Amino acid sequence: MNTGQSPQTNAYPSSVQTNDDDLIDLGQLLTTLWRGKLVIMLFLLIFSALSGYYAYRVATPYYRATTVLMLETEQQSIVDLTSVVSGLSGDTAELNSEIEVLRSRELLGRVAEVENLIADPEFNAHLNPPALKRQIKVWLGLESPRAEAGQERQQTDVVSTLLDSVSVRNVPNSFVFQVVVTSEDPRKAARLADQVGQQYILYQLDVKFEATQTASTWLSGRVAELQQELEGAEAEVSEFSANSELISPETLTAMENQLKERRDRLAGLRVANETASANLAALVAVQDGTPQQQAEAADDAQLTALLPSDGSPVPTRFTIQFRQILSRAELQANRAQSQLQSVQDSIVTLEAEIASQGQDLIQLQQLTREAEASRLLYEYFLGRLKETSAQEGIQQADSRILSHAVVPREPAVPRKSLIVVMGAMLGGMLGVALVLIREMRSKTFRTSSELETFAQLPVMGAIPQIPGRKRQDIQDYLASKPASIAAEAVRNLRTSVLLSNVDNPPQVIMTTSSIPGEGKTTLSFALAQNLVGMGKSVLLIEGDVRRRTFTQYMTAQQERGLISVLSERCDARDAIQVDERTGVDVLMSEASNVNAADTLSSASFARFIADMRSQYDFVIIDTPPVLVVPDARIIAQHADAILFNVRWDKTSRQMVRDALGQLASVGAQVNGLVLNNINLRGLKRYGYGAYGTYGKKYYTN
Repeated sequence: MNTGQSPQTNAYPSSVQTNDDDLIDLGQLLTTLWRGKLVIMLFLLIFSALSGYYAYRVATPYYRATTVLMLETEQQSIVDLTSVVSGLSGDTAELNSEIEVLRSRELLGRVAEVENLIADPEFNAHLNPPALKRQIKVWLGLESPRAEAGQERQQTDVVSTLLDSVSVRNVPNSFVFQVVVTSEDPRKAARLADQVGQQYILYQLDVKFEATQTASTWLSGRVAELQQELEGAEAEVSEFSANSELISPETLTAMENQLKERRDRLAGLRVANETASANLAALVAVQDGTPQQQAEAADDAQLTALLPSDGSPVPTRFTIQFRQILSRAELQANRAQSQLQSVQDSIVTLEAEIASQGQDLIQLQQLTREAEASRLLYEYFLGRLKETSAQEGIQQADSRILSHAVVPREPAVPRKSLIVVMGAMLGGMLGVALVLIREMRSKTFRTSSELETFAQLPVMGAIPQIPGRKRQDIQDYLASKPASIAAEAVRNLRTSVLLSNVDNPPQVIMTTSSIPGEGKTTLSFALAQNLVGMGKSVLLIEGDVRRRTFTQYMTAQQERGLISVLSERCDARDAIQVDERTGVDVLMSEASNVNAADTLSSASFARFIADMRSQYDFVIIDTPPVLVVPDARIIAQHADAILFNVRWDKTSRQMVRDALGQLASVGAQVNGLVLNNINLRGLKRYGYGAYGTYGKKYYTN
């Protein structure tokens, strides 16, 4: 926008508009940030200074020292003994477990004890005086004084502080650990890092020693128990052997062979017994038979020879021989039966003896096996006890130190340059955020295009701030500097008003605004002064009866005013006075108890305006704010043109909307808007200062 020239009115402000609310105008965003560059730079410088002061003056420097450890997954055995405590396999779970061991409270407690950190104020906060903030709270009674902490509590806090200062990292794809310790003292940091590594190795040895000692204790007790069990088992074997008639397994085997032989003999005896019994039965059956039957049954050659062949009587010798054969058969049958019974009895006796000896042998073997098992178990645990006892002095740690910590030369934190850069970035971001938030929360108008787009009305003029401490100085400035930016802006406004309707130029011009203090009275005087400069007759009427601000612009005072004229207590020519500095006829208001709205609504006011139309080329009426009193809406019924004032970067959008709505509710059509009291320097920040640069040769301020 030209600082002295109003922009051309858009001929189609309401019909040709696109909805770009959801689009981000990058150019506008950059322009907004450029406008707020001073705020952004201020925040950037402030935060840079604060961060620099903190980094170089306030922040405590901390040094970091690193000790490198390596996990031994394969250990050399000094003696070929089976280890009670096995080494580490080196898988991910064990590596993570070892990291937690390095950061365990027990291990760091050892470090704190060895280094006597409980006497170090860096790690024992109880040795430091209370912070100023806490002291103030104690003085104000918001907190109770800190009680004296016990030894155990102090040790716990020291370990917690040391835990915060130690970090452990596993180098990827390796068995290497980096132990980093942070401290205010570089030598202390290196010493503590090495101490953590040493205590870690000692901790591993202690764990193995304790495990070996525990195993030895347990094995000793177990060996004693097994020895007692072995002795008891051997005693049972001896007692059983002494109390039983036990034969050897070989003798038992021989007895079993003998039993088999007797069973085989028994089968033969059974056959012989059956044969003898059959012979005897055959002989007994023919005992009373014929000699031929007896000879056939006996099957004896001698007996057959004694049998007569010629039918002569059987000799006595035949009978005696038969009886002898029968007696021998009976004897043989009885002997066979006796032998069979004897063998059967011996078999039963031998079977019973074999069964008894077998049970005893089984029990003896069971007792012998139990005793042997106890002996083997005893010998195994005795061997493990001796191996474990031998390992108590030869255990090796699972880790070793690859490199000791080096005393750092430069502090690791704070990173001063980074803090300054981050502070500057934070300040810049806060500045940007503040500028954007301020821009988003802005509900005022800074450019004519914003006002015109919002109100859908043409902006006829853009009036800059007119120099002058007093309101009277404003008229003197416009009169003394007719080629100034302000004078040209008023002249452009006059041109826009007169050309707004070429066929029927407005004669009665009304100026108003939303609220007081928006510069409408100054504008009225400036416009009237400009019209007089054209050789026109102009009457400036003070329509704001209640505030009566014309007294601040006029040097001479008039007792009679608008109310007197309307009430016909005096003639208008007697109430109108001429401003000597500008040549403008002015009709001021005077103090009155009459209601202004009722007076302005009267027929006398309408007649008065009609009369002034015939006497003057232009009549300018300065009216009260629309949102305060209804006077402006009443006067608007008699105006040919209504100029609505909006103060630059102050009048809110809601006020403009409400004021225009009230005027529209009574049918008053606002002809144009005036963006008033523009700060030219502020306008440059919004990207409209270039026009003033081009017009410097045209203006004389």
